[in-house]
Amino acid sequence: MGKKQIGILGATGYTGLELLKLLEVHPNFEVDFVTSERYVGSTLQEMFPFLAGRKTGTLQFIPLSEALTRNVSGVFSCLPHKTAAEKIIPFIDKGETVVVDLSADFRMRNPEIYERHYCKHPKPDLCQTATYGLSEHYETEISKSKLIGNPGCYPTSILIPLIPLIKKDLIELNGIISDSKSGVSGAGKTPSPVTHFVETNESFAAYAIGDEHRHLSEINEQLSLFAKQDVSVLFTPHLVPMTRGILSTIYVTPKIGVTKETILQTLSAAYEKESMVEFLAESLPKTSFVSGTNRCMFGMKWANNGKNLILVSVIDNLIKGASGQALQNMNIALGLPGNTGLY
Repeated sequence: MGKKQIGILGATGYTGLELLKLLEVHPNFEVDFVTSERYVGSTLQEMFPFLAGRKTGTLQFIPLSEALTRNVSGVFSCLPHKTAAEKIIPFIDKGETVVVDLSADFRMRNPEIYERHYCKHPKPDLCQTATYGLSEHYETEISKSKLIGNPGCYPTSILIPLIPLIKKDLIELNGIISDSKSGVSGAGKTPSPVTHFVETNESFAAYAIGDEHRHLSEINEQLSLFAKQDVSVLFTPHLVPMTRGILSTIYVTPKIGVTKETILQTLSAAYEKESMVEFLAESLPKTSFVSGTNRCMFGMKWANNGKNLILVSVIDNLIKGASGQALQNMNIALGLPGNTGLY
């Protein structure tokens, strides 16, 4: 049986680059097309010299109009928000193509929440039908879905440690705090005055604090769904002078009577069968532990004589926080084990 054909929309950014690396060695998928309106006619190896001599290196960038004529099993959309929702509809309408959208367009079920932080949603009716692509907690839904909204990087690092504790009603829902740090690649490939080298090198800054960061609404919506009541996290993101990686330090209060042993057992059991998540118990991870991988690692410390619990979670923002998780979702949606082609 031949490999399933896959397309990438908007393949020249960081997420597109990581997808190309992953798909180049994937045992079951093959890249059929890549799109770019700006670089039509150029080859992948001209844009990414590391692909010279590789099977995908000679592929040429094609316009979206031509991509629509291709019959593929799956499409990754690495297009910006709003543009993604507008451009992927024809692929969804085909009925047989799985679309994994790496923008924010289909991460939230409520389009009104999306519109507070982004723009007017071009296809709000699809928000309820899309599946949130946190693979470890929505695998059944993903396996049946044709439209998957890939989670944001910060939410991935925060939701994975928290969801099992909320599902088991082990922590107070008020007063959850996440202090999160990200490498500069999390801001995307387009240069800005805030993210160029001179501004970020030898500097460490909080940004978009309070209710300003776009990912906060995604975090709150998902935690509220699992809690079956409103949850509001106090979230402070930081930009640190490294290329990739996220570290989230999460502070919660265990409910009265909840012991450390109960927390340890719950988190161990939640992910014991998940190859892409590793619970380190009372050891704490570093971002270097997961750099270049599709893994989330997290550990915990009991604090203040058991009155507080501190969780420390790390991911590679470009892989588990974006392209790797997208491939994990595509694997599941197309009937493969989620970890196929991933480490």
